[in-house]
Amino acid sequence: SADGELVQYHYGLKDLVTILFYIFIAIILHAVVQEYALDKINRRLHLSKVKHSKFNESGQLVAFHLTSVIWCLYVVVTEGYISNPRSLWENYPHVYLPYQVKFFYLCQLAYWLHALPELYFQKVRKEEIPRQLRCITLYLLHIAGAYLLNLTRLGLILLLLQYLAEFFFHMARLVYFTDENNEKLFNVWAVVFVVTRLFTLTLYILVIGFGLPRVESQALDPERGNFFSFLFNNILFRMSVLLLVCLFQASVMWRFIHFQLRRWREYWHEQSSRKRAAASTGSKQQSKLLKRDSGYHENGVVKAENGTSPRTKKLKSP
Repeated sequence: SADGELVQYHYGLKDLVTILFYIFIAIILHAVVQEYALDKINRRLHLSKVKHSKFNESGQLVAFHLTSVIWCLYVVVTEGYISNPRSLWENYPHVYLPYQVKFFYLCQLAYWLHALPELYFQKVRKEEIPRQLRCITLYLLHIAGAYLLNLTRLGLILLLLQYLAEFFFHMARLVYFTDENNEKLFNVWAVVFVVTRLFTLTLYILVIGFGLPRVESQALDPERGNFFSFLFNNILFRMSVLLLVCLFQASVMWRFIHFQLRRWREYWHEQSSRKRAAASTGSKQQSKLLKRDSGYHENGVVKAENGTSPRTKKLKSP
């Protein structure tokens, strides 16, 4: 305020009205990006129906992830969460939020909720609906969980890492759809994905293993928003949670490694088939040249090695 007093916010039922309003805003922005950017590009590329659907999905997510990464990075830098990692667990529970943190979480919830009706509006294929529903549900559970359980600071850093990896993945897909021989961005995404997974795991261990157990208020107090710190004081519970986190990250990395191995296998198989095709074509051309050099029948006429006819020429009288 004008006197220097810092105004902070708490979550409540009125947030549902705000989220509903921004769901309509997200639908409008989705239509604008589709109409004025993606549809124009699609007309030039002439993609198939399957690639058309994937191109639209990746195009929308590139715009959303880029905006979210810039916005989230601005929030964590201005609030000092990166320069002071202890702020992620100090003074837990973080019941009262700065305006930009609360607004960011409400917009994130609104975007992922708007993605549900968009499945109908975009006429997504039935085969793709379960995958997209699973992705939307996971994002909603994680974002709403961090917001309602007062883990907003940790949630911001995790969202920043996740959105950064997702941005490079969908950007690589867009480039691949425009030029199928260009897969360089997939390699960049692979590096970013591994680095963000390592940072995510390190952050979990730092906050859950060392941060929350040192919180002064260790009693269960739902009215004040203290849901976890008393549990993390128990070393058995803390180690169980860390084990589950490590197993989940290991499963994610296993799927990633399996995907990369399959992609490299397909790439080398394609390269080897191209080499075999080129070698067979070269051998056929070489055999044709050899036949032409040493006499052979061509169009029913026997030719000699030097290309002249083997018949003896009759000398005409002058």
